[in-house]
Amino acid sequence: MESKQAIQLGQVQETLLIPLYARALDSLKKHPVLNDPKAAAMVQSIDWDFRRFNQWRRVAWCVLRTAGFDELVRDFLRRHPQGTVVEIGAGLNTRFERLDNGTLHWFDLDLPDTVELRRKFFRDSARRITVAGSILDPGWIAAVRQSPGPYCFVAEAVFIYLTEPQVKAALTQIAVNFPGASIAFDTATFEATTRVNKDHARRNLEARFCWSCDDPREIERWKVGVRLVESYAPQDFPNFLRSRLSLPMRFVFRVLARLFPKAMRSRRLNLFAGQA
Repeated sequence: MESKQAIQLGQVQETLLIPLYARALDSLKKHPVLNDPKAAAMVQSIDWDFRRFNQWRRVAWCVLRTAGFDELVRDFLRRHPQGTVVEIGAGLNTRFERLDNGTLHWFDLDLPDTVELRRKFFRDSARRITVAGSILDPGWIAAVRQSPGPYCFVAEAVFIYLTEPQVKAALTQIAVNFPGASIAFDTATFEATTRVNKDHARRNLEARFCWSCDDPREIERWKVGVRLVESYAPQDFPNFLRSRLSLPMRFVFRVLARLFPKAMRSRRLNLFAGQA
């Protein structure tokens, strides 16, 4: 039997295993939302106790969040099939595999320890390049600017682990260097941040949410050069996603939305646009 891959990740980087496990479980369903068999293969090959993440609501949210980000990027590529996508905090995401149209350009950006792990499962190509670095550092900018625009930046479960000044700095850096870029990221309210951090503590996860945002429209008032284009909560399924959910899942989310309306609207997917 082939030995499993031992890994060493930082506290925040460790959280990349949560959406990976969620995609793996989803791929085993009769009617998966994402259909990501590579995620299942990676989980099987990594030496880690993924049972720590086995919580129905956590898994369902991760799958829906990933599918929502997929659609935001897919819409960008419908309008700009040869554009450039930058995956901030790429982790072990397989979004390129799910969305590659044969003409796009793609950058996977993440911290060095994550990139080291990622290279065990993914290979670069002429249109897909992996860059080791932080979104807060300017080292990645020159490489991305060599790729053709327009540009789309997607940060799934990344900014919530930064402080507010760091989020402002990241958005400013993107807006200044890539005018008119699309920027997709998720936000969590103070209530959600507190709830998730307590859950992380129970599950012996050291990472904590650092930035909370009760209303994504607040970000426009930061005056960092971005405007809000679209924002929705998980129960507000866009039509493309509603058709891919099983009837039981749709029913459960409707019930949860009625019983816990505030909690169900505490996490949002947002699309911003930089000033051209």
